[in-house]
Amino acid sequence: MKFSMIHENYNVYDLDKSLDFYQKALGLKEIRRKVAKDGSFIIVYIGNEYSDFELELTWMRDMDRPYDLGDCEFHLAFRVDDFEAAHKLHGEMGCICFENHDMGIYFITDPDGYWLEILPQ
Repeated sequence: MKFSMIHENYNVYDLDKSLDFYQKALGLKEIRRKVAKDGSFIIVYIGNEYSDFELELTWMRDMDRPYDLGDCEFHLAFRVDDFEAAHKLHGEMGCICFENHDMGIYFITDPDGYWLEILPQ
């Protein structure tokens, strides 16, 4: 059997804010969306032309508070071809939440508090 990873889901409190963040910070764009007939949820798949992997953002109408991410001991990683330019952009956006200079990596946080690791080529 062969398994291929296709997407990861993040539940988001403010879908538009999250879509704006992922577009600006990582160049991820909407690929498709599914809207519940009763309006109870919206699922938006985002990605780019460099990978088949997608991030699924799920908005739930009845969620009345930001999500509790616990200890946030998980993350999604992105490799970037221009690490310095990415670091500059994320610094200007104010979304860098942790840097490990010894390892040569850093993390950014999205509007809901999800951590995203940024690695050089």
